[in-house]
Amino acid sequence: MSASGYDVIGNEALLIAAQQMAEDIDSAFDVFIPVPDDPRRRLYEAMRYATIGGGKRIRPLLIRAAGNLFSLDPQQVIRIGLAVECIHVYSLIHDDLPAMDDDDLRRGKPTAHKAFDEATAILAGDCLHDLAFEILVDEATYPDPFIRCELVRALALASGPQGMAGGQMMDLVAETQEFDLPTITRLQQLKTGAIIGFCVEAAAIMGHVPHEGRTGLHGYARDIGLAFQIADDLMDVRGDAELAGKALGKDAAAGKQTFVSLLGVERAQQQAQLLVEQAKAHLHDYDERADLLRAIADYVIKRDR
Repeated sequence: MSASGYDVIGNEALLIAAQQMAEDIDSAFDVFIPVPDDPRRRLYEAMRYATIGGGKRIRPLLIRAAGNLFSLDPQQVIRIGLAVECIHVYSLIHDDLPAMDDDDLRRGKPTAHKAFDEATAILAGDCLHDLAFEILVDEATYPDPFIRCELVRALALASGPQGMAGGQMMDLVAETQEFDLPTITRLQQLKTGAIIGFCVEAAAIMGHVPHEGRTGLHGYARDIGLAFQIADDLMDVRGDAELAGKALGKDAAAGKQTFVSLLGVERAQQQAQLLVEQAKAHLHDYDERADLLRAIADYVIKRDR
């Protein structure tokens, strides 16, 4: 029995849930991105290369976990998870380009612009961004058009200048300017946390939870988003590049301020653990239906990739 008073699911059960979600997302991408027999073939192949196989699928898993609170339809959860992964993968493709982080390895294989070329990679990212919203506006995702509109608005806010893209711009500026801890925190709340926030927000939207009833879920998402990023920063300093499936140590090489560079390894670890405990405390109003959310909170700081 955990301190929250609920039995938290074990690591094996979490891994099974994560594996099932990864398989569901891969199967959905296989259906949604067929390869045409025409001059667009290379574009579709690049989209499939970047999306199918690999990746933690932690964002779709968060949607499933939050969806457990409201007994959401599993197929609707997969479609929302697919939309989020479209946004996430598009951001990775663009982030890896020479104009940004200039990475050659992602998920243990060459990045999209290395496997194909820069122009194709840019177009593949653009198309995945568009596919995300194509999925959200489809009535198969949710029958109520007002709910679909709210989902579209929420994902647009989370992925645009007030969210992920804004955080990425701050990250680029951080290469040439010194940021203090509050600014780094804000950067990561946008770059990483905004999409994580959408994952639990989407479940609440489909569960018809009023805005005033989402406070606990917002707090949970905020705290695990920051914990997730601190874990990434720690991994960049002391992780295993082979396990991570990407180059490590690049933040330090670029002179970027991170949670680890500002706090040190030990304090960063302590802060991540505190954030996880805070995240789980935000779920006090929920019973065992929130156990997967609690397990994910513990997982984000224990992962090796």
